[in-house]
Amino acid sequence: MTAEPPRTAEEVWVGARPADRPGLPVAGVDHRGRGRRVRVYLRLRRVDLATVGEPAAWLTTVTTRAALDVLRSARVRREAYVGPWLPEPVGAGGDPGEHAAAAASVDLALLVVLETLSPLERAVFVLREVFAHDHATIAAILGRSEVAVRQTARRARAHVQARRPRFEPDPARREEVVRRFLAAATGGSVPALLEVLAEDVVLVSDGGGVVSAARRPITGAGRVAGFLAGLVRLATDRHRLRLLRVNGHAAVVLEEDAALAGVYALDVADGRVTAIHVIRNPAKLGAVLR
Repeated sequence: MTAEPPRTAEEVWVGARPADRPGLPVAGVDHRGRGRRVRVYLRLRRVDLATVGEPAAWLTTVTTRAALDVLRSARVRREAYVGPWLPEPVGAGGDPGEHAAAAASVDLALLVVLETLSPLERAVFVLREVFAHDHATIAAILGRSEVAVRQTARRARAHVQARRPRFEPDPARREEVVRRFLAAATGGSVPALLEVLAEDVVLVSDGGGVVSAARRPITGAGRVAGFLAGLVRLATDRHRLRLLRVNGHAAVVLEEDAALAGVYALDVADGRVTAIHVIRNPAKLGAVLR
C-alpha cells in the first residue's frame, strides 16, 4: 500500500527532508535566513498542489534558486564590507532539521572554501556532494543542461579539494586540542598557546566594522599567540571564554556580561590548531545560541 501524497502546504513543509530544502547549505546561514524561509513557505501555500507532480522536487528547486539569488546579492554587499568576511556560524539549538544539515555536512572550514566558488558552482557542489542528487536532477533544478552541470560539478570539486584545509577526522582528538587551546587562551600564556598552535597558523577576524577586530589575517604561531595574549590582557571580569558546539564541532565562544560576543572556530590537524576563524560581528551571531 503506497502512502498518500501530501494534501496541504503544511504537510509538504513539515515532511520535507533536509535534501528537499537545501537552501541553508547552498547559501549558508545569515541573519536574513528566517525571512527567506518564510517567503518560500508562503509561496508554497499559494501553489495548487494538484498541479505539482512532486511537491518535494518543487520545494528543492524553489529553495535552491532562492539561495542562488541570495549568493549573487551577497557578493555585491561584500564589496563594501569592512575587513575580512566569514560565514555565519550555527549552534546546536534551534530548528534541528536545518541546523543538522548545516552542522553535519557544511562545517565552517568548508563554508570558507565554498565562498571562493561562484554561486552556480556552489549550488552544484552542495546538491551533488552533500545531498547526492544526480546530474540530471541538478540540471532540472537549476535549469541547465546535464553536460553543463557535469562540467561545473567537476570544476567545483577540484577547486574545493585543492583548497580545503587538512583536518582532524577524530572528533575526540579534535575536541581535546580545542580544550587545550581554551585553557591556553584563558590564561593568556604565550608559551602555552605556542604549544597548541601550528607554526603556520592563520587567524582571520570578522567584526564587520561594527566591533573591534583585526582588519587583516594574522599569520604565524608567534604573532597569533601574541595577538591572543594581548586580548586576554584587555579582558575584564565581564568576559569569559567557554566551549560550545558550533557547526557540529567543538569551538570556543567569548561571552561579555553572559551575552555571546564572539565565536572562535578552529581548524585542527596533527594535534595543532591550523586556523582560527573569529566571528565577532553581532549580526552574525544570532544562529549560535538559537
